[in-house]
Amino acid sequence: MRILIIFIILISNSVANEITNIKNLVINKELKKYDDLTFLDSKKEQINLKDFKGKLILLNFWATWCAPCKEEMPSLDLLDEKASLDNLKIFPINVGQESEEKAINFFNDLKIKNLDTYFDSPITLAKKFGLRGIPTTILLNKDGFEFARIVGSINFENEEFIKWLSNFN
Repeated sequence: MRILIIFIILISNSVANEITNIKNLVINKELKKYDDLTFLDSKKEQINLKDFKGKLILLNFWATWCAPCKEEMPSLDLLDEKASLDNLKIFPINVGQESEEKAINFFNDLKIKNLDTYFDSPITLAKKFGLRGIPTTILLNKDGFEFARIVGSINFENEEFIKWLSNFN
């Protein structure tokens, strides 16, 4: 019986370590619920995340002056094309308080073709989520609860990350 218990502990530790090997990924021990998660689209119309219940949500907070944001954005754009993540909705949200034109030019310069620009004005979401820097990515499950976040940049094309994220799709 002891051997069985030790075996189970070793297996569960290796699974946990496998998950934590994904760069900058922080998995919440408890799900976090937020009320009234709204932001603006490029037409200054309000988007409310409660309208996307049933979808896996990825909120990526970025700014045009952020070098790591610039580095990770093309892989985030490609993540939107993954068939295994067909229930994923990606919202790249600019928190730099920059003009719509500057944000769109940033996307055009990087040849971003799958994603739209969104804005956190007047930086209410960044405060609600307690962001300490950018880029930061918040992952919400189909019921709207935060289950993980990525603090710092990541290669969204990382196969281990895609496989892990597919479990929540």
